[in-house]
Order: sequence, then C-alpha cells, then structure tokens
Amino acid sequence: MRKLAGTYRKTRGPRWKWPFFIRILFVAMVFFGLGAWLSAGAGFWKAAGPLPPRRVRLGIENVDNYRDVFQGRRIGLITNATGVDSRLVSSVEILAAKMNLVALFAPEHGLRGNAVAGAAIPHEKDSKTGLPIYSLHGDTRKPTAAMLKNVDVLVFDIQDIGARSYTYISTMAYAMQSAKENGKTFVVLDRPNPVGGEKVEGGLLQPAFSSFIGLYPIPLRHGLTAGELARLFNEEFGIGAKLVVIPMTGWKRDMQQEETGLPWVMTSPNIPTPESARAYSGTALLGGSNVSEGIGTTRPFELVGAPWLDGRKLAERMNAYQLPGVFFRPTQFTPQWGKYQGRICQGVQIHVTDRRQFSAASVGVYLLQEIRSLGGTQFRWNAPKTGERWMIDLYEGGSELRQGKIAGAKLLERWNREAADFQKRTEKVRLYR
Repeated sequence: MRKLAGTYRKTRGPRWKWPFFIRILFVAMVFFGLGAWLSAGAGFWKAAGPLPPRRVRLGIENVDNYRDVFQGRRIGLITNATGVDSRLVSSVEILAAKMNLVALFAPEHGLRGNAVAGAAIPHEKDSKTGLPIYSLHGDTRKPTAAMLKNVDVLVFDIQDIGARSYTYISTMAYAMQSAKENGKTFVVLDRPNPVGGEKVEGGLLQPAFSSFIGLYPIPLRHGLTAGELARLFNEEFGIGAKLVVIPMTGWKRDMQQEETGLPWVMTSPNIPTPESARAYSGTALLGGSNVSEGIGTTRPFELVGAPWLDGRKLAERMNAYQLPGVFFRPTQFTPQWGKYQGRICQGVQIHVTDRRQFSAASVGVYLLQEIRSLGGTQFRWNAPKTGERWMIDLYEGGSELRQGKIAGAKLLERWNREAADFQKRTEKVRLYR
C-alpha cells in the first residue's frame, strides 16, 4: 500500500507554489471582477434601469434661479401627471418643499391624468398634501376670483404636445386672463415641444371658430413651447398679464422627444407615446367624423379606420401620394372603447419613417379626402347638437374640410403659406434656437 501510494504521489506531477504576492493579486482580480459583474447585472435586472443622460434641464429644475418671484408669496399650481422633473419627481412635491404652495388646479383629464376626454372634473382635496384641487374642467374652465383669493403667484407646469386643439394651452390662456384680471403673477415652467420646434403646419384658426379646442389664430401644429405660447398670447393676443417664463436649458428647436433624454409621461389617456403626439395634429381631425382615430386601442391617432372601409385600398391611395417620412400599412383593429367599440375596423396604421420630414397636417387632410371617396354615403360628419357648431370645423379652425369645395392639395398650399407667415411672426417670442 505504501508503495502504491508513493507511486500515486509521483504521478500527480510537480506541485506549483505561487509566490505570496501573486496569490494575493489573483484573489483581488477575482473579487473586483465579480463586483463589476454584479454591478452590471444589477443594472440589467432593474425594471426600468437608470434614466438616460439628461440633455435638457426643465423649467421646474430651474426655479431656484427665480427665488425672488416666489419669496414670501402664496403659490397656486396648475398641473397634472406630466408635471415632473427629469427624475420623475412631482412638481407638487418639489414646490411644496421649496415654497408656500397653497392650492392646486386641475385641467382636462384631472390632476392625475386618468379622466376620459371631455369628462367633468370635480373639485377635491389632495390626499397627500391636503391642498384644495380646483377643477378647471367642470363648472368653469377659468380660475375664479374666489379660487385665487389666497394665491399671489399662479404657476403652470404641464406637458403640451404641440397641437392647437390640445386643451392644456387653452387652460393656460384662460388662467393668464384670470391672473391679469385679479392682479396675480403668472409663471410658466417651460417644457419641450415633443414634436420639435422647427416645423409649423396647418392653417390659422379663423376667429369665428374659436373654442376651447382652439382659442387663438394659431396653426394646427404651432412649433412653440408652452412658455413661448404664453408670450405670444400675452403680447400678440392682448392678455397683458404679469408673465414670467422660467425657461429650459439645453433644449434646441430641432429636438424631438426622443432626443431630449427626458422620460415620457402620458399626457392624457389617449396620448400614451410620443408617436401618438406626433400624429395627433393631423388625425385629430377625424374626431369630427364617424371614422375611428384609433381611440380605444394601444395606438391612438396612429390607427385610422371603420368597419365599412377597405384598408387595402386606403393604404394604396395614401402611399400613392408619396408623402415624405411616412408609410401607410393596411390593418384591422378592434377598439375597446370609443367609436365602434368591440367591432372590427379596417383601415391603416401610420408608420412614421422620418420624424423631421413627417407632415401630420398633410396626412390628416389626405386621409379625410380618400376616406370620403372610398366610404361614399357611409362616411359622415358628426352632426352638431342644437345651437352648437360642427366639431370638424372647430378642429380645423374653419369649414373648408367639411364643405369640400377646395381640393386637399390646394387647401394645404394655403395652409403652408399661413404657417410660414406665422413662423416669421413668432420669431420675437422664441426662447430657443
């Protein structure tokens, strides 16, 4: 046994004896390598991971530079779920910690952004702060003197989507009017235009068609931020409020939402993504008809159709225009609410292939033109109730689309001239280049 054992020991080969410092170095390498791997793994396993690097610093993140505006004054805040900083901390929480926040004001869809379009929002109390929440989409759409009695500075911090018919900018305008009438300072905490600030589209709203979905003569896609719009409303449309815009830093006009490094928060139940916002200025026009604009699906304003449409023919006709930056794919969808709830609709999905070339207004006009042609008697405009105006006219800011007396191409030519003129006129209110 000893002999065998000795033989065995010899067959194992020489035993390596590493110097002590080499062994220590090896252990250290293993230790730090494992740590790095675990760190990477931790990042991988997080549900959302770290937020992307910030390119843009929001107005809410610059309030400390404007302390003189708020010092010793009572603050009212118009906001909703989109009122957050780049780390998704609520503006309510930020301002409550920094200053004397005394009241909150809720626009359409409510403070939390969960109410359906057009629904009346009640007055209530905020469960977290105990502050009153005054509705600006119920009995009144304009802050009353009673609501502002204990307010010195009225602040607006809501994400707009760059479209005239999106009601948050009308809420801002009404609030500015009330601030002027009641001797209050009005402050806008500026945010990006998610569809960029270079392109302006659509005709100017005609005064006879002014409404909550379009108060002033601006285009369908206005190309301005909320702060720039506030300056325009104040100076060109005569509100004359004591206005302070707290600007962003780092935002440039050619930036679209995906390029800002900022997280996207749903601006309303039917604008879940920047893609929905991008299409909205055009396909919102379909809201005045019996054609589904995709509400009740996961792709609102990107899906368009009706049970009586031929999606293949519609796609062929739309692609024949060769509109830049967009492709139309025939599809079917079943809305879970809204128009044609539970029914299969045929139509198209709008695929934007180039965000900068895409023209929402052109898409909206040509879609309506071709759907009217394909649908025949099955297509109709949603008739107004007694004493009300046609919804399509309010969306358009005129009556040309409904009357159909001007071909789509001719109408777009006129709209383009009006948009170009608007762009030149608004140079003076622009804060960013």
